[in-house]
Amino acid sequence: MTDKAKWEPPETINKEALIELSSQVLGRPDIPFTETEHIFRINELEMDWDVGVMVYEPADPNRIPIGADGKKVGMFVLAGGSGDYRAMEQLTRLIVRKFGYRITTMTYPGRLYLPDPSRHWPGDTISSEGLVRTPIWQEGEFILPEEFDLIVDESLRARYGRRMVARAKPGTRFYDRMAGWPAAFETAMKTVCHDYFPETEFSIYVHGHSTGGPFVHMLTQRVENICGVIGIENSPFGYMFQKMVGYEWEGPFNDLLIRTWRDIARYRGAEVRSEEGEQGLMRLPWIMEDVLEDWEKTLTQPQFKAEYPLHYAADHALEAAARASASRLKMDKAETESLVKQFIGYGYELSGPNVKPVPPILLSICKHSRDHTEKVYDEIVIPMFAAMNPAPRVRLTKLGTGSHHYEYPEEGLPEGLVGPITGIWHDAIMKGYYLVN
Repeated sequence: MTDKAKWEPPETINKEALIELSSQVLGRPDIPFTETEHIFRINELEMDWDVGVMVYEPADPNRIPIGADGKKVGMFVLAGGSGDYRAMEQLTRLIVRKFGYRITTMTYPGRLYLPDPSRHWPGDTISSEGLVRTPIWQEGEFILPEEFDLIVDESLRARYGRRMVARAKPGTRFYDRMAGWPAAFETAMKTVCHDYFPETEFSIYVHGHSTGGPFVHMLTQRVENICGVIGIENSPFGYMFQKMVGYEWEGPFNDLLIRTWRDIARYRGAEVRSEEGEQGLMRLPWIMEDVLEDWEKTLTQPQFKAEYPLHYAADHALEAAARASASRLKMDKAETESLVKQFIGYGYELSGPNVKPVPPILLSICKHSRDHTEKVYDEIVIPMFAAMNPAPRVRLTKLGTGSHHYEYPEEGLPEGLVGPITGIWHDAIMKGYYLVN
């Protein structure tokens, strides 16, 4: 082991130290950079899918740093399950501006508002006439109201409140898309890595906020030059997340969640309770005013979600999606079982001979996070990583402030935890954390 490979992240960082780290990062000189949107088309399961990716890089490509392994530093980023690339702009712009990485932020298939160059989704997720937002998986293709039933689901009301679900009807294009998107998602991610991070030049470090976490964890074994995970508030493999939250996802694959203000409230209540104690919930009207104001600010983002089956490794839903796709394509028994295995496998690490091991993982959790708590990481997540064969190198840093939305500013932290955590990631990359497994 080299001296570089001995670098270890801190186990805990209190708020005072986070403020100091933030000042160090924000005090670095700015690097001029460019950001460019690219729309590319893939064909998967005999359907075309238009996918968007934003590329951030120094205006002078010679300023891309060389990591401890001798290759240029690249970063692949995914937002959480209801946003597009704009949800990660604060993070990506700061990293390229201060450290000079080449970064790609891929928008989930169907999430980009292709009709408008601004990519701003118009109106509300559910209009006063009862019309709902639905994905745009291909330019010019729109889901019609008769392709789904709008359902009010109360099965998880304690966690989500009443959930508004667009359930795709069998035989419709919407249903086919809902059955096929997992394969399109995998192909799209691989395409971005191949096109923007040539294996001979770049090492890739992946980050997926929240729902993006299971996708980037899955990707680590499917792209050769991904060297590891750099994480803050990102869910692990889907089957681990299922154990984290303590229940299985029982919904069908063809349910599209249409988000509402409830998806902000379900985090905000837990965060207020953590920060202020139960007494903080006595100001519920004030809290709800903030929730509704924040909801209005996020309405230009997609705010719908299809990814729960993979996020929770819901084998029944992923199997049903694979079988629906196989039936449409008239696959034989062997082809069908292969597709089922592929879909179910998205929720787990790969194992066996000639399989790339899970590379090193660097995680961090915020003090006031609802789901990413010390208890579940100490008792569930870290032991589950340790049980893998071979077990990857995994370290966890517990941050002394912040919430699941780690970019929110605080006193002394004008960029929230984006500043300090990116400084830690940079040290890990440059000082050899990812050189050993």
